[in-house]
This record gives sequence, C-alpha cells and structure tokens, in this order.
Amino acid sequence: MDAIVNAGFTIANFTDTSGNPSASKVYRAARIILAQPDLVGYFGSGSGVASQEQYWSAYGLAKAFWELDLDIPAVIRLGGNTEDRAVDILHRTSKLLRAPVEGNRKSDTPAFIASRFAELVADAKGIKWKPHPPRVPKYVKDPSATMLPVTNGRAWIDRPQWRNIRAAVETHSGGLVIDRDGAPTAALPSEEFATKDSELLACDVECRLAGIEGFYLELDIPGLDKLIARNE
Repeated sequence: MDAIVNAGFTIANFTDTSGNPSASKVYRAARIILAQPDLVGYFGSGSGVASQEQYWSAYGLAKAFWELDLDIPAVIRLGGNTEDRAVDILHRTSKLLRAPVEGNRKSDTPAFIASRFAELVADAKGIKWKPHPPRVPKYVKDPSATMLPVTNGRAWIDRPQWRNIRAAVETHSGGLVIDRDGAPTAALPSEEFATKDSELLACDVECRLAGIEGFYLELDIPGLDKLIARNE
C-alpha cells in the first residue's frame, strides 16, 4: 500500500483476499472493486511469501478482467507458490483485453511494480474506468444449454457445441465434466460437484484462452447489478 501511495496514487479501495482465497472469492472481489467509477488502474500486491497456490488468484482476476473487457491497466504481484503459472495466466489473458495486464513475481519489489503501474497509467492518457455489466455468452440461460448447479452459481455448457468442445472441457475441468450418452454431465454427485466452483472457474478461463467457446461459469454476487446500474 505504501508503494502505490509513494508513486502518487490515492487508493480507491483496499481489499484483502489473503488467507488462501479461492478463485471464486478473488473473482467476486475484483468484480466488486470494478463496480467503482473513475479508477485509473487496478493494482494488486501480495506479500511475496504466500504459501498458497497463486494461480487460483490469477484465474479469478482473469475471469473478472475478461468479463468486463478491462480497458485500464492492471499490475498484479502474485509472489509465492506456483507464481510462474499465475503470471502466465495473466500474461495470456492480457492478449484478450484492451489494456495491459502485467503479472509479477516475488522477486519484483513493491516499489518496482508501483513504478511500472505509474508508467502504464501514464501511457493510458487519462482513461478512467466506467462500470458496466459483464459480457456473457449468448447460450447462457438458453433452453438448449446444459446447466450444472454450483455453490451460488451455475456452470453453463453450449449443448449444441458439445461434440466440438468436449475434449477441452473434460481436460480443463480436470474430469469434473464428462460425456454421458452424448451430453455433458457432472462426474460427481451433485452436492460434491457444487463445491468445485474454483476448479470450474479455471476451466472457464482455460477454455477461453484456448479459443474454445462453450463453457461458462456464472457466479452470483448479490446486489452488484444494482450498484453497477447506479454507477454507470
């Protein structure tokens, strides 16, 4: 926090998602933060010594940034276990967005990433964030789609495209979604499957990064739509 203030910025929202956060928790936090207007960038800096797997946070951020088609720069320090994988996720996601997203490792100091953030904000030439609803695939809520419930959300699969996307979904879901009689279905009992929201979020992101459209995880955030409408 000191580093970003020393770089000349005012913190619009201090959010702590420490304590081994799930991908879905980080996603929801990012969506709530980005419901605020007039942000000039998204800055995240961890301690650099986290013992939890950093790729879960990267997946949560990647999903939020894509859904909102981020057009302000983001600089994220994800130092700790599997930091290389986390940085790679953000790097690949950046290619799908209108603004740069940079991931950093524990070897990158807070002062360095704060200065890098300042450079990217300057390059953006005064662009300020305007909250808006997320983009959602057309097949979501379509009667032809398959819906699998998860905790406070739903996994949607484009059933007419299942034959074409089956291999990718089965792979990226870690076998949580499988084929049964030519249709997608959960590989686990419904109560157990419902707890796999973070794994399914990772599937959502990895399918998109691979250019595979047809799997989407919808996660509820009560009250957020009204907040966005008020801030648009």
